[in-house]
Amino acid sequence: MAIETKEQVFEKILSQKKPLCPHCGKEMSIWEVPPFSFSDGLGWGTPYLFVCFNNECPLYVQGWENLEEHYGHKASYRCMNYPGTKQFECIPVFSQIGGTGQIIDDQVLAEQEILKEKTKKGFLILAGAYASKDSVTVVRLLLDATEPQRVRLKAAEMIGDIGELEAIEPIRSARFGNEIVQKKVDESVKKIHERYFTRECPFCAEIIKKRAKVCKHCGKDVAGK
Repeated sequence: MAIETKEQVFEKILSQKKPLCPHCGKEMSIWEVPPFSFSDGLGWGTPYLFVCFNNECPLYVQGWENLEEHYGHKASYRCMNYPGTKQFECIPVFSQIGGTGQIIDDQVLAEQEILKEKTKKGFLILAGAYASKDSVTVVRLLLDATEPQRVRLKAAEMIGDIGELEAIEPIRSARFGNEIVQKKVDESVKKIHERYFTRECPFCAEIIKKRAKVCKHCGKDVAGK
């Protein structure tokens, strides 16, 4: 049985018609499940739900009084639906803005679509650069902070395969702000050195031959270092 990725699940949900809340008849919103378990601790079972955020919904309005009267809690309910089913349940909220941070509205959808297209374009450019051994383009994408992280990660991996010694200095000097990308860059630098039998001088950081005993740049003894 194939396991769907979060992106595949999201695309499937986008193709579905949003359900109407059975309590108020308003269209429900796509809601991204927060990264913590709920109820029995087994999780939600899906990365996205449909949730009614109509503040005039009878379930939500009456929920405040009901929960305080029976349980002494200042909270209420919102109606939720499992995508692709007719299963409607209640989700607790503790303020009027509770859960609204996970709403995926039109602006978020537009931003995600832009990111998706930019990622696709970046991968196409990288594929062409890899085929032509164009390490300059790969380094450019890797150093461009406006590129999607997936594109930069792929560029970091790719530069280790096609990069020349000249690629080491610019990517060594950069700080990527992403631990995974930085780790991949370090691995790629190591691969380039192994391919050219070189290393970096521990004193001046210039590139020297792996078997060198004296750095030709700063004159320091590097034997065994």
